[in-house]
Amino acid sequence: MLSKVQQFSSLQGALDALFGSGTKVVQAQYTAGGDINEARRLTLNNGMPVFMKANAKKNLAFFTAEAAGLAAIAHTGTISVPRVLCCGTDDAQGGCSFLLMEFLESGKRRADYWEALGRQLAAMHRADPSAWTKGGRYGFVQDNYIGASVQENSSRDHWVSFFRDCRLKPQLAWADRYFDAADKRNAARLLERIPELLAEPAYPSLLHGDLWSGNVMPGHDGCAWLIDPAVYVGHAEADLAMTELFGGFSPRFYAAYKEAAPLQEGYDRRKDLYNLYHMLNHLNLFGRSYLGAVRRIMGEYV
Repeated sequence: MLSKVQQFSSLQGALDALFGSGTKVVQAQYTAGGDINEARRLTLNNGMPVFMKANAKKNLAFFTAEAAGLAAIAHTGTISVPRVLCCGTDDAQGGCSFLLMEFLESGKRRADYWEALGRQLAAMHRADPSAWTKGGRYGFVQDNYIGASVQENSSRDHWVSFFRDCRLKPQLAWADRYFDAADKRNAARLLERIPELLAEPAYPSLLHGDLWSGNVMPGHDGCAWLIDPAVYVGHAEADLAMTELFGGFSPRFYAAYKEAAPLQEGYDRRKDLYNLYHMLNHLNLFGRSYLGAVRRIMGEYV
């Protein structure tokens, strides 16, 4: 079972506990950190850089969930993630929640960057994930988030029912306000067909859950580091499908992954169905510009 990240009731209290009494922030620079949270590089008076994400005080759960996901990936010992320092809330300046992590310095990709990432991801997918579910084979020890959307991780014994009930059903329900009568019929038909469209995996895998190119970066060592996870235990090909969604990774990545962990027959027929989940989430978060993509994918399967 994953240990809980330390929580503090103030940023200063966290800094004092982590780095010693009298630690101060001498510079705070805004930096890239996604669309949901404010992200800053904090430089401390001891010269150390720290990465901080901040959000409204009520959204502390964003950060406890992210910390749990990073800890799960780190526990596999297969691929690098930033080290979580703590999270907490602070009442200063109207109140906020925060997550402190090591600051990841971006480096130059080493020559075998993509091949190594393929092998590392395959190893992560093959690691024993049984510690991260609550009774069933699929799910996670807690619900978390995909972007700003709640991601339900209730345990299931079967992948097909998990993906139908905990991934597609909630997103389709939220998207109902965008759907016309034909869309609603297609959504209902799609859910009925899930058992014949998807396959049970040979083994359950710990997934990053939001694995597009923006959530992979070269670290100071030239190797790939994973950030901003939406972790759960599922079918490895759902992670692989998302890598193809927004431009794809290098062909060398896919060749190395498939050599280390050959894909089940029929992956190419299933990958758009996995990515429907992400397109629905974009529709629900960002509006109807994603409706055409949702309709196209649903049309493939009904």
